[in-house]
Amino acid sequence: MSDSSTTAPSTSARPQRSRLSSIIFILTLIALIIGVSICNQLPAEHPLYVSNYMVTLLGKYLTYAILAVAVDLVWGYLGILSLGHAAFFALGGYVMGMHLMRQIGDRGVYGNPDLPDFMVFLNWTELPWYWMGSDNFAFTAMMILLVPGLLAFVFGWFAFRSRVNGVYLSIITQALTYALMLAFFRNEMGFGGNNGLTDFRELLGFDLRSDTVRLGLFIASGVALLLVFLLCDSILRSRLGKVAIAIRDAEDRTRFIGYRVESVKLALFALSAMIAGIAGALYVPQVGIINPGEFAPLNSIEVVVWVAIGGRGTLYGAVLGALGVNYAKTWFTGAFPEAWLFALGLLFVVVTLLLPRGVAGLLKFKRSSQAAS
Repeated sequence: MSDSSTTAPSTSARPQRSRLSSIIFILTLIALIIGVSICNQLPAEHPLYVSNYMVTLLGKYLTYAILAVAVDLVWGYLGILSLGHAAFFALGGYVMGMHLMRQIGDRGVYGNPDLPDFMVFLNWTELPWYWMGSDNFAFTAMMILLVPGLLAFVFGWFAFRSRVNGVYLSIITQALTYALMLAFFRNEMGFGGNNGLTDFRELLGFDLRSDTVRLGLFIASGVALLLVFLLCDSILRSRLGKVAIAIRDAEDRTRFIGYRVESVKLALFALSAMIAGIAGALYVPQVGIINPGEFAPLNSIEVVVWVAIGGRGTLYGAVLGALGVNYAKTWFTGAFPEAWLFALGLLFVVVTLLLPRGVAGLLKFKRSSQAAS
């Protein structure tokens, strides 16, 4: 009788490899944050110098990575394919944008200390009630979590209690973000209409246009990604995470043995929305604008593509997908602007056919092969 332990890695070794992958990712992310920060302070003629433009670009990529982790949390580990997470991302961005607009004060074009310029232009006479408190950063930080989280909770309450699943749930999430996009395009909503919110000046008293603040926002995005990764990783290693995976693999069986499937779905879906809101809030001060285009359904689909390419069901795979695809997008739109969507579609098809578990799955396969040999 042959010894099976010599032909395949033991089951007990799998959690150890998973934990090792997480540790490697965490150390790599910390090295990236520190390395970019140091290289940005080097003289411009130094070969390792990282420009301020690249710092801002990397900071934006890191916010996309946070969004990808949020999507992977519910799609990769819970089996919910959300095509509406761009809505939660945009809502977090709008909450931050409202705060930044209030910081302009009387330095705007019209010099009104209370109303943003677009409200003065549209003949608004007073600040809407839902703008109240947006000048306070602590209140804004709370709303960044509560606004997308509450929307996801209400949406999930009705959807999950009605046991809407699969493609039907995906379509409903897409309809949600499309409806919000149409609503935010309207001037009477009080969010800047088609132009959105822009012309930001400062955050917490610091000039957003200064190089130091841009570097600080990059570091904040990296630290936020690290904390989000650690939070999600700890949840997925807990009993809640194991139940989530059971729901993904066999929802009816999990419900039959006594678990409250709807409650687990609702909790993780709301948490995922709050994480997406954090990503949007960090995104806005770095790009300098937030408009209804961020709600576009195509944006949600792109996030799903990032996760699929990086590796669904692996948090670090979602990060790799977000960083890699967006870097490719930046290069392609500069070199071959008409070819980007075709290249993205081709990449998605190739990965789906040849690498169904994404780049992270390929890395896992290589490590398993080496361990087996």
